[in-house]
Amino acid sequence: MGIDFNHLLELLPDINTAFFQTIYMIAISLLIAVVIGLPVGILLYVTDKGLFLENKVVQNVLGFVVNLIRSIPFIILLVALIPITNFIVGTTIGPTAASVSLSVAAIPFFARIVETALREIDRGVIEAAIAAGATPWMIIKDVLLLEARSGIISGVTLTLISLIGFSAMAGTVGGGGIGDLAIRFGYYRYDNTIMFATVLILIILVQVIQLLGDYIAKVVDKR
Repeated sequence: MGIDFNHLLELLPDINTAFFQTIYMIAISLLIAVVIGLPVGILLYVTDKGLFLENKVVQNVLGFVVNLIRSIPFIILLVALIPITNFIVGTTIGPTAASVSLSVAAIPFFARIVETALREIDRGVIEAAIAAGATPWMIIKDVLLLEARSGIISGVTLTLISLIGFSAMAGTVGGGGIGDLAIRFGYYRYDNTIMFATVLILIILVQVIQLLGDYIAKVVDKR
């Protein structure tokens, strides 16, 4: 039941490959989540009742879609998106294929975090900007994003950590990465050494990301 360090050294090339596959997956997914999730989160906020782009239809439709995707367990979402994944990337296995499902799961997750961060802004600041003649785009760019930047960065950190967990789950269906290595070697072959190594890598990765994210959030928080 102990750790065989000689065996661990033999597996280093596989561990190295799996680690960079995980980084590749979460990097792509995070980028897509931010690019799409940020405007979705902003729309969820500014179309709410009493705000400068109030639109009940947009608010309800977006809210429904976001809640729908978030309510589906990731492993089910992973399987349900197989046809779409195959259409987009031409395969259903490997880190690129897994990135499709990861992105779909991360977008609504991050969007809700952005919406929550924006709701913490004092509405008096927004009203002052409107009174000064600011356009909706100026309010979003110069008021909302500026005031909520610390919360949004914390949201990026939380999304990134969630993606690490999701990416490990994607390994169970051939997604590659640390999760795939843990399943193929650790679980199916009862290899305690590889299980220990993969768990340790994930713990360290999460801790580093959390510490870095907290630091950046504090630096940009001017309140």
